[in-house]
Amino acid sequence: MEWLTCVRTSIEYIESHITEDISTQQVADQVHLSPFFLQKGFSVMTGMGLGEYIRNRRLYLAACDLQNTNDKVIDISLRYGYETPESFTKAFTRFHGATPSQVRAGADITPFLPLTIKLSVQGGYEMDYKIAPMFPFKVIGFQKVFDMESSYKKIPEFWDEICEKYAKNVYAGNAPANPYEQALVDNCIGEYGVCIDDIGGGKFRYLVAGRYTGGDVPEGMVVYEFPRGEWAVFNCIGPNPETLQRINTQIFQEWLPGNPDYELFGNATVEWYDCVNGEMTDPDYHSAIWVPVRKRHQV
Repeated sequence: MEWLTCVRTSIEYIESHITEDISTQQVADQVHLSPFFLQKGFSVMTGMGLGEYIRNRRLYLAACDLQNTNDKVIDISLRYGYETPESFTKAFTRFHGATPSQVRAGADITPFLPLTIKLSVQGGYEMDYKIAPMFPFKVIGFQKVFDMESSYKKIPEFWDEICEKYAKNVYAGNAPANPYEQALVDNCIGEYGVCIDDIGGGKFRYLVAGRYTGGDVPEGMVVYEFPRGEWAVFNCIGPNPETLQRINTQIFQEWLPGNPDYELFGNATVEWYDCVNGEMTDPDYHSAIWVPVRKRHQV
């Protein structure tokens, strides 16, 4: 299924089940994608998370019901997934800038119509990528679970936490002082940022990682093995995080939609950082995004 079709089908499914208890997994099942890839692509293409889109649609429809029916507020709140009138009123007022009673009395509401997804091909940066077969390989790293909707803000904070706690000493030129610092040095931890979608519930695992060279795994650290497969490797030249974010957006907005040869496959993506040459803020800094793909089935 083409990527644009995936997003459109997701929106159609949401609209058809808007008053039901919709999970990200249910939507992802409709388009045969992992919840992680669906949420990531949906966010890049629409500018909002999947959960945010569902909430906004429900709050708009709830306002329409207040304007056009005599249904009680408690019935409307339950219809659109709110367990109490209090939680509904709080979310409703934040979104519309008016309480349910004010809207029923004629106050203006914030329109939020179903999204229409169109492909807009624009000139600009040329994407530098290759399709590369990779043998199985293992990474080791520090792991944390993130919610997709808050991950863009929280993951950089996680990197700062790991650098401050485990890398500061060795980056200063000192010998490793504990098993964690030793693992960081031995495995070049910080070379990879790994997203793994295998726990469900709108959450995913993220590793600040390096290629595992063997040896002891300190308590609390994890090892993850990637199977053999094909990856689309997108080179990024420029300061980060801006360059990686730009390329990531291009992948989901320009490269994947309608791609005649390749489609997403697997449940993990990798950010690669050059740990040897230059600083991340340098204009010629080298990084990359690795996306697992497979050949499209030719009919």
